[in-house]
Amino acid sequence: MQAQNQTVKGRVTDVTGNPLPGASIAVQKGRTGAVTNAEGRFEINVAPGTKLTINFTGYKSATVIADPSAPLQVVLEDDIAKLDEVIVTGLATTVKRRNAANSVATISAKELAGAAPAQTFDAALSGKITGANITANSGAPGGGLSIKLRGVSSIYGTIQPLFVIDGVIVSNRATSTGINVVSQAGGPTNATSGQDNPASRIADLNPNDIENVEILKGASASAIYGSQASAGVVIITTKKGRSGKTSFAVNQDLGVATARKLLGMKKDLTDEDLEARDWDIPTVRAAQASGKFFDYEKEVFGGKGFLRNTTVSMNGGSEKTTFHLSAGLKDEEGIVRNTGYSNANVRLNLNHKVSDRVKFGFTSAYMNTNADRGLFGNENSGNTVGYGIIATSPWIDLHPDANGIYPNPRNGANILQTIAHSENSEKVNRVLTGGTAEFVLQQSPTSTTRLMGRAGLDFYHTKSLALFPAMLHFEAVTGGRNIRGNTYEMNTSWAGFLVNTFTPGQGNLTFTTTGGITHEAGDYDQLLNIASRLVGDETSQGQAAAIRVTQTRSSYRNDGLFFQEELAYKEFLNFTVGARFDRSTNNGDYKKFNIYPKANASWNITKMGQWDGALVNDLKFRIAYGESSGFPTFNSRFTNMAPSVIGGLPGSIVSLSLGDPNIKSERQTELEGGFDLSLFNGKLNFEATVYNKVIRDLLVAADWPGSTGFNSRWVNAGELRNRGVELSLRATPFNNRNVRWNTTVNYWLNRSKVLKLNVPAFDQGDSFGAGLGTIWIEEGKSATQLVIEEAAGLRVLGDIEPRFQLSWFNDVNFFKNWTFRAMLHYKKGGANVNLTRYLRDGSGLSSDFSDKNDKGEYLAEARGNDVSQYTEDATYLRLREVALFYQLPVRPRGISNIQIGVSANNYFTLAKYSGYDPEVSNFGSTFGTGIDVAPYAATKRLQFHLSVNF
Repeated sequence: MQAQNQTVKGRVTDVTGNPLPGASIAVQKGRTGAVTNAEGRFEINVAPGTKLTINFTGYKSATVIADPSAPLQVVLEDDIAKLDEVIVTGLATTVKRRNAANSVATISAKELAGAAPAQTFDAALSGKITGANITANSGAPGGGLSIKLRGVSSIYGTIQPLFVIDGVIVSNRATSTGINVVSQAGGPTNATSGQDNPASRIADLNPNDIENVEILKGASASAIYGSQASAGVVIITTKKGRSGKTSFAVNQDLGVATARKLLGMKKDLTDEDLEARDWDIPTVRAAQASGKFFDYEKEVFGGKGFLRNTTVSMNGGSEKTTFHLSAGLKDEEGIVRNTGYSNANVRLNLNHKVSDRVKFGFTSAYMNTNADRGLFGNENSGNTVGYGIIATSPWIDLHPDANGIYPNPRNGANILQTIAHSENSEKVNRVLTGGTAEFVLQQSPTSTTRLMGRAGLDFYHTKSLALFPAMLHFEAVTGGRNIRGNTYEMNTSWAGFLVNTFTPGQGNLTFTTTGGITHEAGDYDQLLNIASRLVGDETSQGQAAAIRVTQTRSSYRNDGLFFQEELAYKEFLNFTVGARFDRSTNNGDYKKFNIYPKANASWNITKMGQWDGALVNDLKFRIAYGESSGFPTFNSRFTNMAPSVIGGLPGSIVSLSLGDPNIKSERQTELEGGFDLSLFNGKLNFEATVYNKVIRDLLVAADWPGSTGFNSRWVNAGELRNRGVELSLRATPFNNRNVRWNTTVNYWLNRSKVLKLNVPAFDQGDSFGAGLGTIWIEEGKSATQLVIEEAAGLRVLGDIEPRFQLSWFNDVNFFKNWTFRAMLHYKKGGANVNLTRYLRDGSGLSSDFSDKNDKGEYLAEARGNDVSQYTEDATYLRLREVALFYQLPVRPRGISNIQIGVSANNYFTLAKYSGYDPEVSNFGSTFGTGIDVAPYAATKRLQFHLSVNF
């Protein structure tokens, strides 16, 4: 047979004639193959008449007959339905979407960052994932988002998804910089708090390095990751090299960020307005006459931040070895003075093909991130800038004199002085690296056996500095504070898999059997040194009279076994069954293996051989079931002990919360079903999914008799359910020589319900108590309901979960060289507790303070008499991304492509919400969102782009 093989050459392009580098050419279901180079060309040694299948992400597959007598010309059409897209079915196997039994959301590089680039990777996901509720904690630079897939998966445990990059499990931990010592938002004794607005570490990743993102939203898909997948899995694949001539790409973005909205104050104040606010009329008039009536909100948030982002990449290699090398430098100023975000990164991905039977891959990335988010958000000390903007009357002058000396009219914090002389920075050095190996152990006309292995490491070191020198007025008592943090986290993982593909007889039936082992280990260590009473103007911790040290350490080890059997019959019936066996030191019984089964089936009736595809090209029904879990929290397993000094002697104080060494994992089961429909030769495509997800052994901090020495105890005492609907419509309304328009509409909703609660109903804690509005956990009710306490009892005000969400993405290419992209995002419902408005009413700064309602009452007075009015509807319509690009028709010698463009990100928002942004969460990436307390104002971005390829 080898003697009969001949060299077959070919070229793969899209419908406009552009080459498609990286397209795969498969023979006999992938047993041998080739990859196109930068010019879209390929060579392969096969027997004449062999069927070759060409695949490329985002395009329909094509099958051609090998003919060595003349080069093959293969044209791939856009795969609007994404039916030929390859998605994950196991830890080592994939399947085309048209045969998949799970609803897996995918985001291509073009969809992720091809329109209006967001500041961070997690922000770029907003509005693009059906079944996701993504909320920005504030507008502060450097990220900080909460991501929930298919509702809340826990009340006190894990709610953020697991992130996997090129097969390596990575950390998305949010680490506080310790500014709670100054803000006291989480109480006066804590060094850290979830209200410090820390950024999640996935924000370190450069979006330009990403080729594709897959989101496993529920247990039926994420069961392959077992006890780490209770909140879903985000699988990220980075860009790889392509054989052929080395190509280069340079991209330069320049832009500006401004506040999306300022709350403002009424300018033309009448005497009646001043009387309503209880402001002294002569004082205000004198300040206005002297030009010293200040709008501090505009002064703080009215600035413009310059944005700069430069990326360069090099791509190429031979038929044996390919490489992708990229580097990026991002530097963005915040709209508030002395705040901003920067990211420098470099990535090298290598792939080497020893032979058709042996392949190796290597990925590596280094990231250096620096963010200064300022001092904003909730506080109990009067020190934050956000609170100071609200608490400072406009006739009070906070500006420095000719000598740079700031006045202290409030006998506390001067916000302009705080902005000028304080620092809340976080510097991160991070390394991500991984390797893969694949060996074909056995190959025959009916069977192929592969051994696959991979290993990886994720390490980062964070140095944080929260510096508040003695010159600050609010540091008069403490003498200045320097809070330095050093955080180290390292996660390692390795896995090995044996995969056999068996196709007996005529090839109608295919069995894919997978077995494997996995191992993950991690260590986390945060050390915070809190120095106070700094000497003179010194800012060093070595020049401090007192230093307090806090340390947080944790480690884990996970071991897993995985088995899966996939059966495909004539490309219309697909069945999968599998099970994962996990044990972890995070569990109460760390020696016990927990079992996580999965099973799914799909039936594509249009592939049965008797189907007339004139109208309906593809119709598939699917159903899937799976189980996963979330680890217990550290403090639920152990009773913590805090350091204390009594009478000059060191010691420890036992926490008032009692842990349980036998605590169980929160067990999750999910049943999912749906169908996929493709019409008019793929021009109209519809996908529908419904799911029912139940979380048992819900982790709860139950009240406990004080006579025991504790006031709460951790128990498994509940059951939570999430039900939802996800719909997606993709279409190509126009596809001709002059216009190609692709459009996608996504719709999704989720409803949660506490099915069982073996303890009394309770306040979840991520709020400020039932007097202003709180998240109340109660059997038979939504897990995210907001209630308020009134004389007659508790009254439901709303729900932080939206009623539904809708996104509309458009990609229009016209007259060949022009491209227009835009995405609208609509969120209906969801409630926010707007305590920013509550505080502004209290200080008289609300612009509508003295307006009157139908009863003749001042609006602010009416709200103060009925605080339920501070819970507001967070509905919005947002132009999240819009961009226009032009590819220059004239190309200088040696340059293959020049493109210019302009884009806007979050530039237009239509909402009745009275705060800065209906997307807000004072409590960060925790269970509760929608709590609005004096945040850093949200921003919008306008950018100009230049891209050169050569």
